[in-house]
Order: sequence, then C-alpha cells, then structure tokens
Amino acid sequence: MKLKALIVDDEYPARQELRYALSSFDNIEIVGEATNAQEAMTLIKALDYQVLFLDISMPGMSGLELGAVIQELPRQPQVIFVTAYDEYAVRAFEVNAVDYLLKPVDQARLKKAVDKVLKKYQEITPADTAAAVEEDLVAPAVRGGNGAGQFKIDRIPAEKQGKTVLVAESDIVYAFTEQDYIYIKTYADKFFTRFTLKELEARLNPNMFFRTHRCYIVNLHKVKEIVPFFNGTYNLVVDDKENSEVPVSRAQAKKLRKILGF
Repeated sequence: MKLKALIVDDEYPARQELRYALSSFDNIEIVGEATNAQEAMTLIKALDYQVLFLDISMPGMSGLELGAVIQELPRQPQVIFVTAYDEYAVRAFEVNAVDYLLKPVDQARLKKAVDKVLKKYQEITPADTAAAVEEDLVAPAVRGGNGAGQFKIDRIPAEKQGKTVLVAESDIVYAFTEQDYIYIKTYADKFFTRFTLKELEARLNPNMFFRTHRCYIVNLHKVKEIVPFFNGTYNLVVDDKENSEVPVSRAQAKKLRKILGF
C-alpha cells in the first residue's frame, strides 16, 4: 500500500529535510507541499491525501488549529505532527494525531509513525481485499490476448473539490505546471491532477496534443492564434474562457511549424 502524503511547513529547509527522510520509504508518495494552513486546506480539498506531516508553529492558522479543522472533513488524512516544540503533544493528540515527532526527525521514529498510519489503513481495508480488487482491475489490461492490453479510454482522472472527475481529452485545452503542481485546463475550469506532464504527454492522443514547453502541453485543436513572441518563440492563443496564451519554447517552435505547415 502506498500512502499519498502532504508536507505542511512554512520553512523550506524543513520541508526538504523531511522530504529527503521520507524518500527511503517505498510506501510513501509525497504529492504535495504547503507553506501554511490555508494552502494545505486547498490541497486537502482537491486531493484525497492519506497522511499529513504537519508543523505546529506557522504564520496565520497553527498546525493544531488546522488539525482541528481537518476533523470536520468527510475524508480526513491521518496527521503526524513534526515540530521543534515538545509542549504541544497533549493538544496534538486531542485532534487525533497519529504521532508527534520532534525536529530534527529521527529516522527510526519516523518509521514507527509511518507504520502506525499504514496499520490504520490496513485495518480499514485488509491487504488481501485490496490486492484482490487491484487484480480484478489491472489483470484484464495486462494478461494479453485478443488485444486486451490495448484497452484505453479517452478520459483523464483529475481532482476538484475533493472529487475525482474524468475529463474528456476533447475538453482539455491545455495542461500546465504551477508551483510544482500539475493542472488541466478546460474551457471554464481548472482541475488538479496527480500525473506528471511527462505521464500526461504519454497518455494523451499524440494527434491532438503537443508539448510546447517544459511546463505546457496544448490541444492543437483548441489553438485560435499563433503570435510571434521573440527570439524564435511563439505564444498560442487558445479557445478557453480567458483566451489564455500558451508559450512555445524556441526548441519546440520548429516542430510546431512543421506540424502546422507554416
């Protein structure tokens, strides 16, 4: 079982240190970072995290206050407090914290905390049941025979307001990176996705989508105008509500000209 994790700490070095410490755990996938409680709540509502590594002392709402708010959510990530202060332990467990770790984090204590979270989820979903479900879902596409391995749908799973939405490829105007997160833009909406841009590029129809820039993939069927920019680059005006402009890097401009024949 792999747990989706969010790190919340206002200090960049602390986030990096914890990210490094967690990199040795095969059962943890860090899919988000936040610098304060407000950012964290936005991410928690957009994605179903299983575990939250939460600092206590932050500008604005404290980690303890955020922990209390999380208890009111329909889907609650397990909380592990990671702090430099030992005097808040009692209050931390009042908001149902799984564990309370002191900085600098000891690797052995970190492992015990992660194991506690894993145990809680395994109690909810026994491993044999989860494995059976996974086998039922995955096996038809990988066992081979009669082209079963070619099974593919033109929908991309994305997140909005805590719900998973299947976005039709034909509705996607472009995908982009923003502050280390990946989003899908449709005509009037923006959705969070757990895919990297590289994974999206491999998944999307290559006859429709083009990687214009290291931070952008665009649906060429949604391009309305090509605007020369500078030094051989372009901006593409796309067909969304805002008439957004998608940049084309100099390296990709030549490929684009060849595709579009200009």
